[in-house]
Amino acid sequence: MKSVIRFFSAAAFLGAAMPAQADVVIGTVLPLSGVNASGGEDLRRGMELALKEINAKGGVLGEPLRIIYEDSGNNPQRAIDAARKLVSVDKVALVIGEYSSGITIPLGQYLVGEGFPHINAVSTSGLVRNIGATSFSMVGLDNVSTKFAAEDVLAHGWKKVALMAMNNAFGQGIASNFERQFKEMGGEISTTIIYTSGQTSYKRELQQAETSKPDAYVFTAYGADGGLIVQEAYELGLRDEKPWYSIQMTMHDADTPAEFKEGLFGMDVDYTAAGNDSYLKSYEAAYGQAFASAWSGYAHDTILFAAAALNKAGSTDRAAVIDGIRKVGAEGISGVTGEIKLDDDGQRVWQPYQKLVVKDGKPTRVE
Repeated sequence: MKSVIRFFSAAAFLGAAMPAQADVVIGTVLPLSGVNASGGEDLRRGMELALKEINAKGGVLGEPLRIIYEDSGNNPQRAIDAARKLVSVDKVALVIGEYSSGITIPLGQYLVGEGFPHINAVSTSGLVRNIGATSFSMVGLDNVSTKFAAEDVLAHGWKKVALMAMNNAFGQGIASNFERQFKEMGGEISTTIIYTSGQTSYKRELQQAETSKPDAYVFTAYGADGGLIVQEAYELGLRDEKPWYSIQMTMHDADTPAEFKEGLFGMDVDYTAAGNDSYLKSYEAAYGQAFASAWSGYAHDTILFAAAALNKAGSTDRAAVIDGIRKVGAEGISGVTGEIKLDDDGQRVWQPYQKLVVKDGKPTRVE
C-alpha cells in the first residue's frame, strides 16, 4: 500500500513539475452573422488556411497554434464584449478584429486601454491610425485606396460623379478622402450621399443621386447593402444610363446577384500582389470555390504575421508579444498579399490595389 501511495505521490509531483503541453491561442472577432456575414466567413477561411500551414510546420513556440473565433454580429458593443472574454477568460496572446472600421476602432480602443495587443486585418479607415500604441494594421488605409480610385475614375473619362458611402467611420473616410482627391485632380462631385446601413431599400438615395446628373456613380458598400444598392440601381434603370464604380468591390460582390452587377467597374485591394497563385489554388481546394472577396488573403497574412511575432517574442507574455509585433513589423515578412512592413504608427507601409470590372458575373482584373 505504501508503495502505491509513493507511486501516486511521485506521479503527482512530476505532473506539477512538468505540466502538459498546451496550445498557443490567439483570438479573433469577426462578423459571422449580420449584414457582413459573408465577408466575415471569407476572413475566417483565410485564417484557417494560414493556421493549417503554420501547424504543418511545427506551430508556434513549439506548440500547435489555435484560433478562437467570436462573432461580433456586426455590433460594436458585442465585439467589445467578445474581446473582453478573449482577454480575461480565454487568456489569448493577442486579438485580431474586426471587419468594419466602425467596429474595429472601438474594439481596438478597448484593447489598447487594457494594454493588450490588437491586430487589424482589413479595416481601412484613416481613423484606425489613431487607435493607439498597441494596435497594428495589416492593410493600407483609405487615403491610399481613394487616391487609386480617383485616378482610375478619371482615367475612364468620368469627370463629374455622384458619390455614395455608408454613415460610419469607414464610409465617411472614403467619402471625404475621395471627394478631396478627386477635386484636386480636376474632377467634380455632383452630390455626396451618406446613407444608413441596413436599410430595406435605397431607392430614395439612388433617385437623389440621379437628380445631380453625374457622368458616373461612385459608391462603397458592405455585403447585403451593396447587393441591394446595385440591384435597385438596375431596377430603376440607372445601371443602363450611366456607368457605376465600386470602391472595394469585393466587399459586396458575393451578396450581389450576377444579373444585376454585370459591367460594374471598381477597385479593391490586390490579394495576388506577390505573383503567387498557390493561395488561390489552396482556397479553391479547401472550399470548392474562388475567393468570396479580396480580403481573405489579408486575413491569411494576419495569422502568418501573428505567428511570426509570437515566435519573435519567445513567449505569450503581453509585453513580449507587443515587442515581437514591432520587431517583425520593422523587419517585414512576405505574404500572399506582398511584403508586410509597418511604419512607426504600426500601419502597413505598402499596399497593392487592382482595377476590376464584372465580366460573366465575376470581378475580373483590368490590366
